[in-house]
Amino acid sequence: MPLDFTAIDFETANSSPASACSVGLVRVRDGQVVAQTGWLIQPPAGHDEFNEWNTRIHGLYAEDVIGADTWTQQIDRLCAFAGADVLVAHNAGFDMNVLRRACEATGIDAPPYRSLCSLAVARKTYDLGSYKLPLAAAAAGFGAFPHHDALADARACAQIVIDAARRAGADDVDALGAKLGVRLTMPQVAARAA
Repeated sequence: MPLDFTAIDFETANSSPASACSVGLVRVRDGQVVAQTGWLIQPPAGHDEFNEWNTRIHGLYAEDVIGADTWTQQIDRLCAFAGADVLVAHNAGFDMNVLRRACEATGIDAPPYRSLCSLAVARKTYDLGSYKLPLAAAAAGFGAFPHHDALADARACAQIVIDAARRAGADDVDALGAKLGVRLTMPQVAARAA
């Protein structure tokens, strides 16, 4: 099996995991980046206030997402890009929770993606003082990038997994997880909103 996956990164408007306001997606086939995309998202109603702290981190404001697709309008495009891939994210628990909670907040079923955490992969691959995304990406040979830009973060995450697989001699994400002792998470189905 080849090293195929989709790296994903969400930025959120506030502390609610349902407040997705930006997504970046990077498709990897046979260990090479073959496509990438990203877009702004109008967070679901009730989760759409932009917190000053979050804005300081990613630089996005409420006015930036006016006219952007809502969560329900964009979820099919996200799923079409990712297909049946394993989703890879740096601190995957956060990004997969955003996916689940935004679906829950809009009353749709969360897509059943398996995931791999590039943070856990980096901890098993590199000897660093910190495994924050910019430092782990640099160890993987990925140069400076605009951290907290969803697409740039997804691209950095993809590079970590590509480099780790090369170093581990792993042909696919399942083999990489097995060699490093990093568990791929199984899908968790969100309950439908009432």
